[in-house]
Amino acid sequence: MKTGAIIILYNPDTPHLLEMVEALTACNIHTVLVDNSAESHAGIVPEHADYLHFPENVGIAAAQNAGIVNLKTASFDAAFVFDQDSHLSHALLLGLVNQLEAEMQRNPSVAAIGPTVICGFNNTAQIPRFKQLQQGSNVIQVNQIIASGMLMLLTHLDTIGLKDETLFIDGVDHEWCWRARNKGFCILMAKDIPMFHKQGDARHTYLGITFKRGAPIRLYYQVRNVLKLCRRGYVPLRWKVKNLLALPVRWLVNRFLFPEGQIRGKYTVMGIRDGIMNRSGKIRL
Repeated sequence: MKTGAIIILYNPDTPHLLEMVEALTACNIHTVLVDNSAESHAGIVPEHADYLHFPENVGIAAAQNAGIVNLKTASFDAAFVFDQDSHLSHALLLGLVNQLEAEMQRNPSVAAIGPTVICGFNNTAQIPRFKQLQQGSNVIQVNQIIASGMLMLLTHLDTIGLKDETLFIDGVDHEWCWRARNKGFCILMAKDIPMFHKQGDARHTYLGITFKRGAPIRLYYQVRNVLKLCRRGYVPLRWKVKNLLALPVRWLVNRFLFPEGQIRGKYTVMGIRDGIMNRSGKIRL
């Protein structure tokens, strides 16, 4: 199976990025770097990797799509998607490729597979509550996986479609998985292939509930996209109810308990407004 990898960049850590490219090259996986940074990083890119630069920052979904189209046009069969801070290993890369090839023999409707994500803050495995064990294999069928570490089959894209660029960022990976499942495909998670990953900048626990803390502006996209995705019939009902009920709590915690509370509150309110209006794309400041 001819496999490539897409790494989305935004002001990357150069030494770590080069380590990622080296790990991919050692596994014979071609790399496409898609850069949303204002300044070009073409000078640090190895000759054997492709480099696409979008200084205006087109968003995660559009950046992923650019890499996907690049690989699909070059007749690749499958593509990894990684964040610029992902930690790669031979066991992760070759393990997922081999597992996907094995699962394709059992089930031709497989659209993508991902590793078991180990939270970088508490060192616990992030396994979805609702899952189904695949008979005779070491994978589970799940509703969704995160983008970083996702290995997707490019042959199914004509049916499933590319990532939803109207979301810009946040919810992009889950929406694609839900859409794939709605079209009859399945999403898998490899139980025995871990990947350490940090989502957000920190974790805080209040009254027994753990909240993720990220950049204040991300609240705008998270809140807006909850309201956008709740309009879609293929999005799981449980996800809709959970996230809609959580909106006022998230506003309270971000506004009064997190640092930069005033700006966090502002972005949350903007996200609610634009979500109700079903606005898309980049935030309009």
